[in-house]
Amino acid sequence: MTDELETTGALCCPPLAEEPLDAEAAARLATVLGALADPVRLRIFSIIASQGETCSCNLEGPLARSQPTISHHTSRLAAAGLIAGERRGRWMWWRVVPEQVQAITTALRVPGAHGVATPV
Repeated sequence: MTDELETTGALCCPPLAEEPLDAEAAARLATVLGALADPVRLRIFSIIASQGETCSCNLEGPLARSQPTISHHTSRLAAAGLIAGERRGRWMWWRVVPEQVQAITTALRVPGAHGVATPV
């Protein structure tokens, strides 16, 4: 599944409320959301998103994780198309892929859900 996402590029599927996802689109979306479902990866994504660009070396301290562990998690995020890296010297510098984040936002858009809880 990861290889398929890497070759197809950004996630592309209609909003869930517009039409049901076909099996392929559902699998791609599940791969992307699965990458964010891990607490460490979600924190990494949050750190990178909040800083615009982050060196892998700057993730060890806040996460209290070893470099191999961080490398594993950033690889999963990159395979899902959520972050992109650039090697500078011995370190990778990561940034969020805005097109992928927009695609997720579009896919999860539900009419009437504007971030405000509705009374039950």
